[in-house]
Amino acid sequence: MSLPGRSHLVGLIGGGITASLTPPLHERTADRLGLRYLYRPVDLEALPGHPGPVSAQHGVELLGAARELGFSACNVTHPCKQLAVAPMDELSEEAARLGAVNTVLFRDGRMIGHNTDVTGFAAALAAGLPAADLTRVVQLGTGGAGSATAYALLAAGAQRLELFDVDRQRAEERAAEYARLFPGAEVRALSREQLPEA
Repeated sequence: MSLPGRSHLVGLIGGGITASLTPPLHERTADRLGLRYLYRPVDLEALPGHPGPVSAQHGVELLGAARELGFSACNVTHPCKQLAVAPMDELSEEAARLGAVNTVLFRDGRMIGHNTDVTGFAAALAAGLPAADLTRVVQLGTGGAGSATAYALLAAGAQRLELFDVDRQRAEERAAEYARLFPGAEVRALSREQLPEA
């Protein structure tokens, strides 16, 4: 619980997020809880004086700036989740296992990385599809959020998980990693040619 009178400055760092509904969602929830909470998006594609393609590394550098400016926390989204692991002073177990950070808390000058995509997806799967057949699951995408959903699916009992990503190497690496973590499940990467049949 927040201390009386304490305010929280929170940010969302990512590319193409100007229209995100996350800031108003967080602020309304905080209002209902009686918290002084200001949530600001930092869109890498709309930064003034920063022309050119979205830079995930620039997003990671902004985390350091947010810490110095007194932010309480930042959410991190595409394309920064995986690069955000390296500068963390501490990682939660989920963030370390997934190699992706989506929430950064600033505490005593330190950056603590978390990944709430796993728990969020797991809760939604249990609540929304409690009787889903997890015998065979085909998943598209193995980036930051895709890594989290794959992990949550395997933890929920998926017996066969087939992963496809436009970056074939990333899908293969993720499949190999999760096959080691979940030896009782069959985890494999799909090629573009195998995807239609799957």
